[in-house]
Amino acid sequence: MAAANMSSHDEHVFVPDTANARTFRNALGSFTTGVTVVTAWGPGGPTGMTVNSFASVSLDPPLVLWSPAKSSARHGIYTTAEHYVIHVLSADQDELSDRFTRGGAGFDGLSWYANGEGAPIIPGTLARFECVRSTLHDAGDHTIIIGRVVRAAHREGDPLCFSRGSFGRFSRSA
Repeated sequence: MAAANMSSHDEHVFVPDTANARTFRNALGSFTTGVTVVTAWGPGGPTGMTVNSFASVSLDPPLVLWSPAKSSARHGIYTTAEHYVIHVLSADQDELSDRFTRGGAGFDGLSWYANGEGAPIIPGTLARFECVRSTLHDAGDHTIIIGRVVRAAHREGDPLCFSRGSFGRFSRSA
């Protein structure tokens, strides 16, 4: 008979709490995600944040969501921004992802332009969704931001993936 916290597949079963937050984070890391950079206009000009909490919500109306951490220094910029852009990164854009993490170069030396609503657009990403804020939802230590997509663009290419703390590429099955 298996131990109380082990299943027949050697998986570690636990109840998430503050004492095992790292274990919970590791379990979440098993879900491979794409990598995005969300941009908006803030008090100091253009700002961006690397995010993997992006998902489609609805096709009609066209809605997407993402969820910034309340502990982020940029949280207030995004929860008050009426317009923002979600950029889906391609497999060769990991350096772009690094620019928008804590301590990254951000927009310094980066080519960009503002859309008609004033939100910063980074050209050349795999896809982009230009959004107007629809609703905000309190979600523990994050805020879920739902936006209505007013314009979208995409190109051919492979996505940048994030899984178990590392960036990588999507590998197609034969």
